[in-house]
Amino acid sequence: MEKVIEIPKVITVRQFAQLLNLPVGQVITHLLKNGIRANINESIDIDTATLIADELGYKVKELKVEEKTQEEKVKSIPRPPVVVVMGHVDHGKTKLLDAIRESNLVEKESGGITQHIGAYKVEIKGKKMTFLDTPGHEAFSSLRAHGANITDIVILVVAADEGVKQQTLEAISHARSASVPILVAINKIDKPEANVEMVKKQLAELDLVPEQWGGKTIYVEVSALKKIGIEKLLEMVLLLAEMQDLKAPVALPASGVVIEANMQPNIGPLSTVLVQKGKLQPSQIIVAGPVWGKIRLLFDEYNHKLKEVLPGYPARIIGIKGLPELGDIFQVVLDEKQARKLADENRIKKQVRKIATKTGLGELSKEIAEGKLKELPIIIKADVTGSLEAIKDSLGEMSDQEVKVVIVSEGIGPITEGDIQNAVTSKAIIIGFKVIITPRARKLAENSLVKYHLYDVIYQLLDDIYQALSGLLEPEIVETKIGKFEVIKSFFKIKGKGIIGGKLVSGEIFKDSIGKVIRDEKEIGKIKITTLQKEKLAVSELKAPIECGIGYEGDVKIKPGDIVEIFKMEEVIKKLKKR
Repeated sequence: MEKVIEIPKVITVRQFAQLLNLPVGQVITHLLKNGIRANINESIDIDTATLIADELGYKVKELKVEEKTQEEKVKSIPRPPVVVVMGHVDHGKTKLLDAIRESNLVEKESGGITQHIGAYKVEIKGKKMTFLDTPGHEAFSSLRAHGANITDIVILVVAADEGVKQQTLEAISHARSASVPILVAINKIDKPEANVEMVKKQLAELDLVPEQWGGKTIYVEVSALKKIGIEKLLEMVLLLAEMQDLKAPVALPASGVVIEANMQPNIGPLSTVLVQKGKLQPSQIIVAGPVWGKIRLLFDEYNHKLKEVLPGYPARIIGIKGLPELGDIFQVVLDEKQARKLADENRIKKQVRKIATKTGLGELSKEIAEGKLKELPIIIKADVTGSLEAIKDSLGEMSDQEVKVVIVSEGIGPITEGDIQNAVTSKAIIIGFKVIITPRARKLAENSLVKYHLYDVIYQLLDDIYQALSGLLEPEIVETKIGKFEVIKSFFKIKGKGIIGGKLVSGEIFKDSIGKVIRDEKEIGKIKITTLQKEKLAVSELKAPIECGIGYEGDVKIKPGDIVEIFKMEEVIKKLKKR
């Protein structure tokens, strides 16, 4: 009767011999016969152990490792909400931020805090929250565009005497694109011409219906100038945060997002970050985008030294060798070697993004397709309503079951800064039909790496979109059988790699071709051909009939007598069906 032993995925040679109840020397001899050199203290994987056990008359069963104890699991702890204040210019955003800073019941220092710091903490009634003081919508969009899901709540500031304006609409669009709840602060209620009901009506038409009217949006009436309603506003922030039950894991390497970075005299590079996971501490090695370093000092916004920073809190870092960019992701790594490698990879990714901005609309679709997206987000600006509707109808007809156009926003008139900011947030391309782009929007587009395209002929516009959508289609993979290989001997198999010898009885075989392993007329797995050898010489291709050796990658355990059917894989480019 075949004996059964249970082993984990990795085991030392000594432990393996003990389970087999055999001398270690005998086990090492069998390993050497299969081309595996391993001493008594080295480890082998379960595939190698299974191969040796079979030869010795044993059957291997994988030992299931018990689940870690509760203490070993990654724990999550409550974290403070991260808040951004947005609104139209001159509606009181800056004054409201100043009022919030001054209401901080924990930190009241002469001179307040430095205005350039991008994040700061506020505590009221024992509850903490983090505010991001970003320079307008552009910075908020940049953070979103980098995939940094950092904001929990948006405070939308609307002046009671002016109501909804262009940047109000843009702020709402940014918040909704990011799926962040909006808390409305109706500011300047102290002014004689204030009309709170008008503001509520305008916002209700934009689907921000006040709770008092049966909706879900919280409204707070404030005066940043007179310091009215500030405490209530902060209480509502905490209420929204409680509803979200915000938590973050701490028992893992710290990571988060860069809020800002600049050079400081006599200090060097200084980066402000927001920790999202883990625990950030001095002496840790950190990678932030394409730069890295060892944390020498951690400070808060009041220049107090910090021993650790938990999720949801901001910190300023001294020690990073260079300046990361707004929105760059940072993470703590084990050593300098890993840090250099990761920083280099991030640098290459940024270079690829910059090169991609020089390509046209058709090339853009390939870039999107590689990211496995199946939607093409578009912002449309047209000269008149008739043109806009015609474009929308035509684009709608192009979509099919695999890919589709998603219209992020639309409008009449020139392409503005707001359109560029919206494109950054939604990662959309901008299509302009018989319109111009304003000089400031053009400059912002260049700085933000946003693609825009202007057309005077609708057929050219639709043809370019068709090409872009076609680029989103996944290529069809076609398998073509090209050869048949009979296995005579399996030399060794270890860590997902192996070498087999045999005869190519028909067809041909290439390096990097795919093999389907057949046993008893059933497919038991696939391998990738990595090397070919004929009479101890490495070759790239062979034709039947011929005896040869094959090096392969794959988790299949191949035995003498198995058949390996050789295939080549080809990508066939698909085209979107024209309507």
